[in-house]
Amino acid sequence: MPAQRPRGVSIQDVARAAGVSRQTISNAINAPHKLRPDTLERVTALIEEMGYRPDQSARSLRSGTRRIIAYTTPETDPDNPNALMSGFLEAMVAAAGEAGYRILLVRPRPGQSRARALEDVIAARTADAILLSDVLEDDPCVDYLHETGFPFAVFGRTGPGRPQAWVDVDSAQAMIDLVGLLSSHGHRRVAYLGTSAALPWLRHREAGFRIGMRRFGLAGHEAFVDGLDEVVAVARDLLNRSPRPTALVLDDDWLAPGAYAAAQAEGLTVGADLAVTGFNDMPYTRLLQPPLTTVRLPLRRIADALVSRLLQSVEEGEPPEAGLLLAGDPVLRPSMTTVE
Repeated sequence: MPAQRPRGVSIQDVARAAGVSRQTISNAINAPHKLRPDTLERVTALIEEMGYRPDQSARSLRSGTRRIIAYTTPETDPDNPNALMSGFLEAMVAAAGEAGYRILLVRPRPGQSRARALEDVIAARTADAILLSDVLEDDPCVDYLHETGFPFAVFGRTGPGRPQAWVDVDSAQAMIDLVGLLSSHGHRRVAYLGTSAALPWLRHREAGFRIGMRRFGLAGHEAFVDGLDEVVAVARDLLNRSPRPTALVLDDDWLAPGAYAAAQAEGLTVGADLAVTGFNDMPYTRLLQPPLTTVRLPLRRIADALVSRLLQSVEEGEPPEAGLLLAGDPVLRPSMTTVE
C-alpha cells in the first residue's frame, strides 16, 4: 500500500490551540479588520508557529473568489521610473498579502482604453476587485465600474455624485500646515512655485497654500511652470520680486533642483537666506544640499485603508459611502530657515 501523506495542520487545530472559534482563525486570514488588534496579533503568531496554510484552491471554490485585486498601473518611463508609485505598489502588495490577497497588475494594450482593459478583467473573472489610481473627478473608469457593480476602490478623489469609494491624502491641509510652519519660523513673505498641469491633487495643494497665506496673514506671489526647462527662470523671477520672498513653497519635489539652482544663481543659500519646501518626499530630496523639507505621503496607511475598503465591498457587499482623507506627514529638514 502507498504510504499515507501526513495530515497537515488544520484550521480546527489552530482554533483549538488558540481557544477561539474557526471563524476567528478565518477572519485573521481573510478579514483581519474584523478582529481586535490583540486578538489578531495572538492568532497570527500561532498560525505562523503551527505552520497552518489554508487550501487556496478549495477556498476559492467555496467562496467563488480568487483573492486577487487587479490594479491598473499608470504608465511610467522605465528609464525614469516614478519612485512614488513604486512605493505605493510595494505598500499595496504588503497590505493585500496580509489580508490573503494578491495584486494583479493590469495595463491597457496599445490603442486600448483603460475602461476597456477593465472590461476584459471583469469578463475573464481574473480578479475579485479593481483598484484605480491617478483618477480625475470625471474619470470614465469610475462610472463604468459603478455601472457594472464590480467592487472597486480609488486612490484619489472622485467627484460629487459619483461613488465615494476612495482614499486620498489631505493635500490642502498639508499645505496649510507647511505655510503655518513657515509662519512659526518668522517668514512673512512666501512665494509659491507650482505645476500648470490641471491635476486635482496639484489644485488641492494650490488651494491649501492660498488658505494658509490668508490664515497666517502672509504676503507673496505665485507662478507656474509647464516643464523642467522653465523652472530655473521662473523661480529666479519669483526671487527677484520686491520685497524678496524669504521662503519658496513648491507643489512637488521635482521642482526642487531647479529652485536650488535659481537660488544659487541669485547669490542665495538655501537653508540660510531662503527656505524651500516641497511635496511627496521623493528619495532624492534627502540628497539635496541642504536636504529638503517636504511632505511624505503615508503610503502604508493609504494601502491599508484601500484594502479594507475593497474587502468591505467584496466580502460584505457594502461599498463605502464616503471617501477617506488621510493626513500627510511633514518632514522637517535643513532647507527650512528661521527669520529673526
